[in-house]
Amino acid sequence: MLTLIAVGVVAGLVTGLSPCVLPVLPGILAASSLAPARGRVPAGPGGSARAPAPADGPALAFEPVDAPVRTSGPDGSPPTSGPDRRRPYLIILGLLTSFTALTLLGTVLVTALGIDEGWLRTAGLVALVVVGLGLLVPAVGHRLEALFWRIPQRGPARDGSAFLFGITFGVAFVPCAGPVLAAITVLAATQGLTAGLLVLTLSFAAGLAVPLLLIAAFGAQLGRRLSHRMPLVRRVAGAVLVATGIAMALGLSDAAQRAVPGYVAAVQRSVEDSDAARAALDSLSGDATPAGAAGQTANGALSFDECARLGAQALADCGPAPELTGITGWLNTPGDQPISLADLRADGRVVLVDFWTYSCINCQRTLPYLTAWDAAYRDRGLTIVGVHSPEFAFERERGNVAQRARDFGVEYPIALDNDFATWRAFDQRYWPAKYLIDRAGQVRMVHYGEGAYAETEELIRALLADGGADLPAEPAGPGDPAANEAQTPETYLGYDRARGYTHSITRDAPAEYSAEAPFGRGGQDRVTLRGTWTVRDERIDAGPGAGLILDFSAARVFLVLGGEGSVRVVEGDQTNIVEVTGAPTLYEVRSGPAGRSRIGLYLDEGLSAYAFTFG
Repeated sequence: MLTLIAVGVVAGLVTGLSPCVLPVLPGILAASSLAPARGRVPAGPGGSARAPAPADGPALAFEPVDAPVRTSGPDGSPPTSGPDRRRPYLIILGLLTSFTALTLLGTVLVTALGIDEGWLRTAGLVALVVVGLGLLVPAVGHRLEALFWRIPQRGPARDGSAFLFGITFGVAFVPCAGPVLAAITVLAATQGLTAGLLVLTLSFAAGLAVPLLLIAAFGAQLGRRLSHRMPLVRRVAGAVLVATGIAMALGLSDAAQRAVPGYVAAVQRSVEDSDAARAALDSLSGDATPAGAAGQTANGALSFDECARLGAQALADCGPAPELTGITGWLNTPGDQPISLADLRADGRVVLVDFWTYSCINCQRTLPYLTAWDAAYRDRGLTIVGVHSPEFAFERERGNVAQRARDFGVEYPIALDNDFATWRAFDQRYWPAKYLIDRAGQVRMVHYGEGAYAETEELIRALLADGGADLPAEPAGPGDPAANEAQTPETYLGYDRARGYTHSITRDAPAEYSAEAPFGRGGQDRVTLRGTWTVRDERIDAGPGAGLILDFSAARVFLVLGGEGSVRVVEGDQTNIVEVTGAPTLYEVRSGPAGRSRIGLYLDEGLSAYAFTFG
């Protein structure tokens, strides 16, 4: 149980630091900076105070005008005019309460209420905009206050106001899902609420609360500093809330998140995909078989996890593909009729199965590649099947999936896996995940997460060529050809998922490397080790004279590093020193013009390097 709690907390913390929380941060910052409006006057014998709406704007949307307030502090001093110090905690508590309730009980709630599964999120976004308008436009705020005039009050109204703000944010909050949040979502949908699942979810929420609370506390501090300009602060906060709600409703926030690199992906994978995390998550589902073991056969085929560790460097034998099972509906097939892998195998098709969910930013980033491959190779023998396994209740609605598929330009078949039957058949843990299947029905490649696009396309072309397909001379690349060169994919350095080394490596023992970094033709992403290194399963440990040469295409380079020491980064005639301290975390080692480049990194002995990510 302690391992489960630790995994949940760390996974929540990493999620709270990821780009997926960016859409709600401006709203949290703005809402935390607010203070109750001035102008309240003492009431009569009842001893409470009534607050006519002041000329400079409404009190606070959802905060009734007859709320009891203190006319002095506990020691008789005038009350503070800045935000209550409890306000950040109440906002984040409200956000996590609604997020947790909807994650665990979303499907049950919408079924009991008999409403469309997308309406809850829509209602949350509408409430966000209405509250913002109430702060931005005094006349609207006065109307909103009037709605609460006759509601009896129990305790400080601003406490309830802050909590309701958080509830609204939580309904609209759609974080990215790693294996931990994926496990919570799937188990809640398939097994219902259990004690272990509740512990994991609360642990995840506790970790998620830490970075969000820091943002909220900063907003409150900002509000206290600007308390003498509170009418202006209210209007600015209102504008931020309106803009946030509209941006999320129109999907503009998704575009912004897609533009931000997944800078915590390597850390998230190292935590949530560790052996301890897998064992803890498997214990919740009562699965005696290690996660990802689907595909193992008596003839010695690799498991799906083993194939994923090999990367997309070459075709492998990953065992027979499980059938698409328990699908609740289809999109983009003739008459929306079901198809099966058996039928596709009989037709001699190469199949790429892609597990996705439409609000997942990581999934959205892969779609330009998938749609480009579909356009280039559908008539040459490739069928892409997008298995849509919903992370949130509103993603179960067929109309929502169909609309977002049109928005993304997805024309290949989509299987609606609302009951997670196919997800479980493939022993899935990730959004997104890809399984490349040959004409005989054997899985030949498994890839979890983003990246490895060029390598995946080469394997697709290899399987199509085996069947005699007439292939175009050049790879299709993504829908935007410039994007194919725009960024090097995530590059792991440990031998479990290593890619791009220009030389052979020695496992689990110190070795001296002296290979020259090749120049060759452009367009290659490569890593060349120099000096003494010990290459382990998930990391490489620096010995005397340790260095490496990295060829990449990106503007920014990040590296997960651990230990105590410094890294000297050399690019041309420029040198930068990165100080490293403590547990493994992400460091930016290069920021410069986008495009293909080469840097050298020279690490102090004792430091460990895990994976590069790019932006």
